[in-house]
Amino acid sequence: MAFDLEHHAPALRHRNFRLLWFGQAVSMTGSMMQNAAVLWHVSLLAGDSLKEKASALALVGLVKFAAIAVFALLGGVIADAFDRRKLMLVTQSAMALFALALAWLSWRGVDAVWPIYALTALTSAAGVIDGPARHALLPSLVPAHLFANAITLNTIVFHVAFVGGPALTGPVMQYLGLEWVYLVNALSFGAVIVALAAMRDLPATTKHERGEVSLAAAWEGIRFVFRVDLIRSSMLLDFFATFFASAKALLPIYAQDILKVGESGYGWLYSAEAVGALIGALFLARGAERIQCRGPWLLVAVGVYGLATIGFGLATSFAGAFAALAVGGIADSVSIVLRNVIRQEETPDRLRGRMTSVNMIFFMGGPQLGEYEAGVVAAYFGAATSVISGGVACIAATAWLAWKTPALVAYRKRPRDPSG
Repeated sequence: MAFDLEHHAPALRHRNFRLLWFGQAVSMTGSMMQNAAVLWHVSLLAGDSLKEKASALALVGLVKFAAIAVFALLGGVIADAFDRRKLMLVTQSAMALFALALAWLSWRGVDAVWPIYALTALTSAAGVIDGPARHALLPSLVPAHLFANAITLNTIVFHVAFVGGPALTGPVMQYLGLEWVYLVNALSFGAVIVALAAMRDLPATTKHERGEVSLAAAWEGIRFVFRVDLIRSSMLLDFFATFFASAKALLPIYAQDILKVGESGYGWLYSAEAVGALIGALFLARGAERIQCRGPWLLVAVGVYGLATIGFGLATSFAGAFAALAVGGIADSVSIVLRNVIRQEETPDRLRGRMTSVNMIFFMGGPQLGEYEAGVVAAYFGAATSVISGGVACIAATAWLAWKTPALVAYRKRPRDPSG
């Protein structure tokens, strides 16, 4: 079947969205390369025992979460108070500099792990300021009735990067060295910077529409999120799923000690979830608007994600592990799109940045705390036990939220607003 832009990707007809979409495709690929490389880098410096590796890898998630907890709310307030495009130019440039610093550390052969933790935390801090600005910019790039399509296309970019980035990381580390992974990521931020600079005719924001940088403004965003049942429950669902079922930090252990597939196999394991998510997102590009029972589909998707995590924990072969992670990725792509549609539909524009910043505490904090939790459990009970118990807990948390939040179970697609 030929690709029909009007049916599959109508959001790409809008120039400013198209610029950012292509820029993100390049930049996110570099970022995913770096994410995989950092875990591998830390595992090499941590020591030879499973407990040393698991503990050191757990700290990667902890330092990321610390940055998220400190800067996420500030990022949302800033995104609602300042020009979002200019703010992204600053954050993208900062992340490029941090990647260059990691490249220098690797090139110099520095064997201390704390500078990697520090630069990882700084990158996360810049990311949680960049994220609210990027998400809040979306309604300025496409009309409201194309939100679901634009979010799906962004999800496709994310997962293409998640497939391509780590898959490239293995060969680049093996044949060129870690420093080249970090250098490629630093250069990749230029694609978004160029895209942002090339945007034209963005809607102007009045002083009345902009928020102020204050604790009161941050608190207003928190109150809004916890007052709206659909937004609150979708964020809690995201947090519990990623906290309990996050196995990324343990992939170096699986690649080195359990499946014994080396650097190249590690890159593909890291990409496996995104392979499935990309497949799911490609179907959703045309089908997201057709999903009527959005709440039930969201709950089922997260439950399947938990089951796939259990399957990965039980896997004894590379093929089995890859397949389980890919199934989890398909489920996750459905969950991501539906969660984001709910939040965009339920949030007024003046609060989008702050809503997104609160969401990032859940969306990014869950996986990072989950990596810490997975590493600690693995250090004492083994990697497989850590992964399997996490999948079981994910399913239990999903069932509990479905029981506690009837509004989410009952959520259906809203009729299209003819003025949007």
